[in-house]
Amino acid sequence: MLDYFNLSELFPQDEKNLQSSTREFLEDEAKPYVASWWEDGVFPNHLVSEFGKRGLLGLNLPVEFGGQGLSSLAYGLAMYELERIDSALRSFVSVQSSLVMYPIFAYGSDEQRSYYLPRMASGELIGCFGLTESSGGSDPSTMRTRAVKDGDDYVLTGSKIWITNGGIADIAVIWARDEEGEVRGFLVDTSSPGFSSKKIPGKMSMRAAVTSELILDDVRVSSAQLLPSAKGLRAPLSCLTQARYSIIWGALGALEAVYREVCSFVQDRSTFGQPIASRQLVQAKLVHLLSGHTKGLLLAWRLSQLKDKGTLDFGQVSLAKRDNVRCALEGARIAREILGASGITIEFETIRHMLNLETLDTYEGTYDIHTLIVGREITGFNAMG
Repeated sequence: MLDYFNLSELFPQDEKNLQSSTREFLEDEAKPYVASWWEDGVFPNHLVSEFGKRGLLGLNLPVEFGGQGLSSLAYGLAMYELERIDSALRSFVSVQSSLVMYPIFAYGSDEQRSYYLPRMASGELIGCFGLTESSGGSDPSTMRTRAVKDGDDYVLTGSKIWITNGGIADIAVIWARDEEGEVRGFLVDTSSPGFSSKKIPGKMSMRAAVTSELILDDVRVSSAQLLPSAKGLRAPLSCLTQARYSIIWGALGALEAVYREVCSFVQDRSTFGQPIASRQLVQAKLVHLLSGHTKGLLLAWRLSQLKDKGTLDFGQVSLAKRDNVRCALEGARIAREILGASGITIEFETIRHMLNLETLDTYEGTYDIHTLIVGREITGFNAMG
């Protein structure tokens, strides 16, 4: 791992072993093929069971539910390695772990935990998280999806957009307003009558991820599929805090990938009789990338400590998501610039990471939204309205 301040000297050996084994696995099984997956717009479904065998799904959930019971640092390092290859891999694991397994663990019944979590940890079942709607985007309070009680069932009507894993999911965590206007979470079998998904076409970012629109046309769901402890927007927003934590680490993996690629390129590329690595402006750009990565790694590591202590605040996550993703995106743009004409082809990793990072900068809270979240925290005034 790129680690200019030798921060990994503070990591426990188990966490370092996990990171090392994950990197070795991904170098062999994903890196040689990821450019073609991205170009063809296909997700490598065959890796899901491998993620499960290697304990990457629900890694920091208790062992009794199929997780590994490992630390938040271990989870972050795994996300780092997945996104170092491609955002689609990290996004899949993050959604499965933080946006589907986490709400079942945190808000589900004992029966729901016992049934779903081990199957999701193994990769037998794939999940997706249905919160975002086309009319709301960053404002989930405008939610239009409805859940109407009908005997022992609920009938769900509405749609969700930009749903990662939506087209391959077996189970969807759907957030809807009940008849009292309360936001509730439901575990919806995607084979249910009235449930359908449509692939979102034409993406020029996250091309190897499955991104879908979900349509719920009077989908009948048993009351047993209601997440009993999830009431109000606080529940889905807490899930986003978990997922944003994974993005904070993942963005640094992408930044390492472009940094190492461009460092190698500038040694080999010569102009006017010298490698461009000798040029002052090139060196300044490389230092900018390294500096951003180093500061971001310190942020991510500190958050892992706070998370395991149970004192992590969502404002702290917003600050780190905002800064780490924007830093990685700007770093990828700089690296693309250094690569010149070569930088626009997927023969090099940088353009792929750069385009993927455009999505990271937008989803699960844009840079501006996270700025306003932190601004509200430090001033007490809500500037979003």
